[in-house]
Amino acid sequence: MKNILGNPWVKGGIILILGIGVGWLVKPSTQQPSDESDYQDHQHINASESWTCSMHPQISLGKPGQCPICGMDLIPVTTGEEDDEGPTIITMSEAAMRIAEVETSVIEKIIPFKEVYLSGKVKADERRITRLTAHFPGRIEELYVNYTGQKVKSGQVLARIYSPELMTAQKELFEAVKLKETNPQFYQAARNKLKLWVITDPQINQIESSGEIQYYYNILSPISGTVTKLNIANGDHVMEGMSMFEIIDLKHVWVLFDGYESDLPWVKLKDEVQFTIKSIPGRVFSSTITFVDPVINPNTRVAYVRTELKNPDEILKPEMFANGVLKSLLSEMGQALIVPKSAVLWTGKKAVVYVKNSSTSKNMFSYREITLGEEAGAYYVVKEGLQEGEEIATNGVFKIDAAAQLQGKPSMMNPTGGKVTMAHDHGSMGGNKTKTSGEDHSQHQKASEDHSVMDMGVPEKFKEQLTAVYNKYLDMKASFIASNPSDVKKASTEVSDWLTKVNMGLLNGEMHNMWMGQLKALSQNLKIIQSENDIEKQRLAFADFNEIFYKSVKHFGLKDKTVYYQFCPMARESKGAYWLSEIEEIKNPYFGDRMLTCGSIKETIQSN
Repeated sequence: MKNILGNPWVKGGIILILGIGVGWLVKPSTQQPSDESDYQDHQHINASESWTCSMHPQISLGKPGQCPICGMDLIPVTTGEEDDEGPTIITMSEAAMRIAEVETSVIEKIIPFKEVYLSGKVKADERRITRLTAHFPGRIEELYVNYTGQKVKSGQVLARIYSPELMTAQKELFEAVKLKETNPQFYQAARNKLKLWVITDPQINQIESSGEIQYYYNILSPISGTVTKLNIANGDHVMEGMSMFEIIDLKHVWVLFDGYESDLPWVKLKDEVQFTIKSIPGRVFSSTITFVDPVINPNTRVAYVRTELKNPDEILKPEMFANGVLKSLLSEMGQALIVPKSAVLWTGKKAVVYVKNSSTSKNMFSYREITLGEEAGAYYVVKEGLQEGEEIATNGVFKIDAAAQLQGKPSMMNPTGGKVTMAHDHGSMGGNKTKTSGEDHSQHQKASEDHSVMDMGVPEKFKEQLTAVYNKYLDMKASFIASNPSDVKKASTEVSDWLTKVNMGLLNGEMHNMWMGQLKALSQNLKIIQSENDIEKQRLAFADFNEIFYKSVKHFGLKDKTVYYQFCPMARESKGAYWLSEIEEIKNPYFGDRMLTCGSIKETIQSN
């Protein structure tokens, strides 16, 4: 061994091996530890596909996961290739299309229709109401109908009456019979006197043939139906002209709907109305409009819209509430191009859709601003910007827009394009931040001042009553935050009760008309909330309610209130929804604990 170590070549080899080992041990590593929870380490990725958040397009990760800001599932977006397709075109991979649940449809021309929602009541057919009055004075000796609601048939005896005047008239008839040949006019006059007392010819013939005075007279029912009024009892003395019975044939009824001024242009004779009755669940009735009241009630600002239908089983009863839908064809327009509401993104007054390029197998969408016309049910009429046969995205549109933002292309949030550095602020998980892209606090404050309550000269009493409704609204909003459907129903009922206490008579002219339209829409959405047991369906109606109630608060104002108009773009299936709050802190009523602080303040409304 000593000889081996003495060899200079062996010594050199050992020294070289030791030096390499030591160098490897002490060499500083250039690899940095990765922290997958910190999304800032993944802002720039050299990959053909990245994953982003539809609400926070500044997030860019190299693999699927959840957004570190709001916790939403990330969606894949192809990057790199699409930049060569054009400045307004966004290309999505097949995986991104599936995960974003993007659906498309080809737009076409049809005759559009408008849905008009009507509320009303079942009423008796006024042409089938019979009132029996006393044609001569007398005393009720026997009453064969004992209670209201009793069914009777035509010709059935209702009561027996004793009348001295009737006895005198019979004596006159007997005398006239003796002079029938010599004085036929006198005989005919005696018979006519009895006829005017609604005594039938067979009854008169019976009196005449018997030759005996009948002390009692039977009152007969002229129709088959239901006794709805009974104004006499056994032993009562009745005077001529006194009302004794009311009988209604309920086998044919009316349904009278309230037609508000704004709805009347769409209501036409022979239009079909489908309606439901709350007490008859699961059944849809259909009838046609037979009459529209030519006069509007000056107090309620409605005109009655009448439909008629048969009711052989008498399942429909007077005063039942009915909720109807009228589909009025906009036939005067002829065929028109329409797009589903789900395809449209709104940015201010502009409407945006994403048009798919059908000339390529790639999923390429082009940002396009269009001009919309009338609302037609679940669609809008297109005035400009689209052609028949073009294919547009009808579902997942918001996520396509998010992908466009990520790539710096024109989008709803950024119509001019360019890379975004800040997306919608979900409260930064703190809930009270109000800054958005390119916006500082002073700008937000200025926007709030520009949206102060309109000065319409609203009476202070009306503002106080509307403020009482707002206070109940806050309780309803709290129930939505707690995600309790039964509490939501109870709170919404209280809002309905306080709405009925608002005196519309305090308003005049255009203000009155404006409130009537808003009141109708508010009441309809509250009815939906009260009829649903599913919290998500209740929230859909709540979103519609908020948009109308916001207008009421803006138009008429409250008493000494500061209202924060807040928004979450994730609500209503990513179409976005608003709500009103008394505090700046975000407490989202559309998701509860799942995304409690998701949202931002869009407007601050000051009321004096």
